[in-house]
Amino acid sequence: MPRERRYVKVRRVDECATLGDVFLHCLPAFGGASLRRIYDILDRAIGMGCPFTLAVSGPVTVSGQHQAWLLPLLETGWVAYLSTTDAVCYHDGHRSLNAYRSGPIHEVPIASDDAALREEGTIRVTDMAFDEGVLLDQDRFLSAMLARPEFQRKMTGTELRYLLGRYYAAEEERNGVAAGLLSTCWRRAIPVLVGAPADGSVFLNSMKLWAMRQSGLIPEYGFELDLHAEVFEACAYHRWGLFDHPVHALATLILGGGVPKNYNLQPEPALGQVLGLADVRGYQFDVQIVTAPVTDGSLSSCPPAEAVTWGKVDKDTYLQTTESMQADYSTVMPFLVRALLDNRARYRQMVEEEGEAAAFAREPKARGYLRPSQGYRLFEQRENLCAALTADVKANREWLLESVTYPLAG
Repeated sequence: MPRERRYVKVRRVDECATLGDVFLHCLPAFGGASLRRIYDILDRAIGMGCPFTLAVSGPVTVSGQHQAWLLPLLETGWVAYLSTTDAVCYHDGHRSLNAYRSGPIHEVPIASDDAALREEGTIRVTDMAFDEGVLLDQDRFLSAMLARPEFQRKMTGTELRYLLGRYYAAEEERNGVAAGLLSTCWRRAIPVLVGAPADGSVFLNSMKLWAMRQSGLIPEYGFELDLHAEVFEACAYHRWGLFDHPVHALATLILGGGVPKNYNLQPEPALGQVLGLADVRGYQFDVQIVTAPVTDGSLSSCPPAEAVTWGKVDKDTYLQTTESMQADYSTVMPFLVRALLDNRARYRQMVEEEGEAAAFAREPKARGYLRPSQGYRLFEQRENLCAALTADVKANREWLLESVTYPLAG
């Protein structure tokens, strides 16, 4: 039986009323077609009411991208939790520092004289730069914060970054600067997960306080990360999306690769393969924008189809609901987010004019787009969600006890 053909049909850009129309009708081929498919998948997942997990690597806070398009995306209520790097959390605080409220980051050419920049005490991140004093002030801020009484205990990284967001929010308010990433996540109770916490300067400042205690310079320092509990918490959120949320499915948006990407994808094998729980599925929707070529064999480059073989992406839907685009996400995300926000505004206007029942009947996707903007506030539910997963683990006693036996050599 011949395969159904999709004929190439385009629309002139000057005939497009919205940015979404441009994505759907003016990108017929090649890299543009990948971008069209990404927009279409995101539109369908949002319209379905599917909770999103978001993985972001790279210097998104140094470059100000978080304030340009990431925060507007988080403020829709579509995103359940965020996976990122310790460095993103560290650099998020620069704009709230007392001495740098006028703006700590400036632009420099990518082809800079780096020796000259070093001599003048300027640190470069691609085409962004800041004075070395920014880092020294940030370190002092973090050390003073981590030494406070509420940090002198064992906690998950999500708890650490929730508290960090609260402190950043206070500094931003005092200095009259715009909200950052962690303060926004704190206000909205969006969990922030970091898979490699030791690979960044928030943790380096904790190491300093630990070393000072070890050397007898301070009497005590009790902060400690509970990595087991944090991974378990991530699994509990995935379980919530599959079994407790009414849609019974999750979507993921992966921007860049590395640890944030893997941390975002590992709850499914952790639940199904490692904990042995039944009926665990991967993501129904998976969109990724990465610069790594697939031929380099790295985790960063592997497409959703490869993740299907691991169980991380749903094998029954991936051909229609996944897309990987080789691109720098900074070049496309402002346009994607704006197009999706335009859709949301259009649906909101439709509800105002026609009423909710009529609008949702005519445009079913409007319901998903207009889900409550306060979001899921999963951090506030983490204890109950972890308790539910603990109950599942207890119920799987026989399988788990069998899973820890192996005829070891010697």
